Amino acid sequence: MAENGKVWLITGASSGFGRALAEAAVAAGDTVIGTARRPEALADLVAAHPDRVEAIGLDVTDGGRIDEVAADLVARYGRVDVLVNNAGRTQVGAFEETTDQELRDLFEVHVFGPARLTRALLPQMRKRGSGSIVNMSSVGGQLSFAGFSAYSATKAALEQLSEGLADEVAQFGVKVLIVEPGAFRTNLFAKDAAHLSQEHPAYAEKVGATRNMVQGGDGTQPGDPAKAAAAIRLALDAERTPLRLPLGGDAVDALIGHLDSVRGELAAWEKVSRGTDFDSR
Repeated sequence: MAENGKVWLITGASSGFGRALAEAAVAAGDTVIGTARRPEALADLVAAHPDRVEAIGLDVTDGGRIDEVAADLVARYGRVDVLVNNAGRTQVGAFEETTDQELRDLFEVHVFGPARLTRALLPQMRKRGSGSIVNMSSVGGQLSFAGFSAYSATKAALEQLSEGLADEVAQFGVKVLIVEPGAFRTNLFAKDAAHLSQEHPAYAEKVGATRNMVQGGDGTQPGDPAKAAAAIRLALDAERTPLRLPLGGDAVDALIGHLDSVRGELAAWEKVSRGTDFDSR
């Protein structure tokens, strides 16, 4: 299966970005191992391309299973060229509404799972001197607002792990790409996918707007996952792959506004900030 083209391992491949990337990779002649908690959701893609698509059951919060799958794939395929850490879910709730367990569970999915899978596959990339790691973040990895504090915290953590990793592995020919989508028509806002913390009346107005956006936004998001997959492939194939790739006009606008705000605040307080150094002698 892997004699020609690249070997991709994509988590959360049954829908959304994962499914779009799997279809794009297969169309390009590559081999795809798609993981999902319900691998039967990939049955149609496997049936259409039995020689180049494999579906495997994987919950990215199960560390032992991650190690088992990674070792099995390297043994059978000899390599994984592109790892896409895509599995994830939505979490909406005010900071005060979010429980310890909800926060820990979200970090398991968005940070600890991808970290463990990356560590499991990185040695074979490093030794070969090639490979790509794609970490699906969000525009929320660089900014946040009411209702998304927990979600954005996990994506920010993933981004900083990725930025440090990119600096460490560039010397071995391994690329790291952080993808920062805005609102795309994936299943993240679907009723069975979005997790909502128990509401507190004090935050009904402020966080309620975010809840309404998520609960009523499924199917109306402006972003096209197929176009996102094409953009990701373009970035990976570029001679100079960017560290971060925002996707969607809404993401670009939000990030520009956020960076302008950060720069303005930094300039306003620069004198105070610099004034905390020891006086020179």
